[in-house]
Amino acid sequence: MIRFYFHPTPNPAKIALFLEETGLPYEVVPVDTSRGEQHRPAFRAVNPNGKVPAIVDTDGPGGRETRIFDSTAILLYLAEKTGQFLGRPEDRPELLSWLLFIASGLGPFSGQAVHFQSAAPEGLDYAVNRYRREAERHYRVLDDHLAGREFIVGDGCTIADMSAWGWLDRASRVMKGTDDPLADYPHLKRLFLAVDARPAAARARALGKDHPFKTTRDEETLRALFPSNYPAAA
Repeated sequence: MIRFYFHPTPNPAKIALFLEETGLPYEVVPVDTSRGEQHRPAFRAVNPNGKVPAIVDTDGPGGRETRIFDSTAILLYLAEKTGQFLGRPEDRPELLSWLLFIASGLGPFSGQAVHFQSAAPEGLDYAVNRYRREAERHYRVLDDHLAGREFIVGDGCTIADMSAWGWLDRASRVMKGTDDPLADYPHLKRLFLAVDARPAAARARALGKDHPFKTTRDEETLRALFPSNYPAAA
């Protein structure tokens, strides 16, 4: 059984998609990050970094319970556990390259673009421009790669496509103010729509809809989401 620590944000969405695609039995453990539940000792024992997603596999290596945190690590672990969505063995160098491109580039720059356009105080024009332009650059790199290809790696859907889908689902926030945020990236848009059309994607997006996650942005939320912006308690 997989215990899946979840909040409806891009990185957990990738894991939700994988779990729904493979049919692995799992239990959702909601973590309301706007209420600061990610900082509680019980969750920090699963992920010391205090971020979602994280999982606990009660039937890990050697039959022992094991934790895995960071969405890319989780995708790799689950793909190797099930033998699914890894592509061919000869695809592995490309798979790792694009997974880490998304993990270290497209994802973080997209997240910062959203933050500085929608959450940060006004007047930070340099930061807004920097992260928006870098998000656009990462979109372009992946769009160029996808020209003439159906998927990011190999001939079928892999965890690289799932990883990209998690963030591309928020393209309207990354490319704030655009009517069609993927219009300038036709190959990327085609990939997103192909993954999004899979039945598992709808099930993944519905995950957590029955849980009352906090949606208001007040002082509690800001301190929970951005604790490093505040001085540590004496």
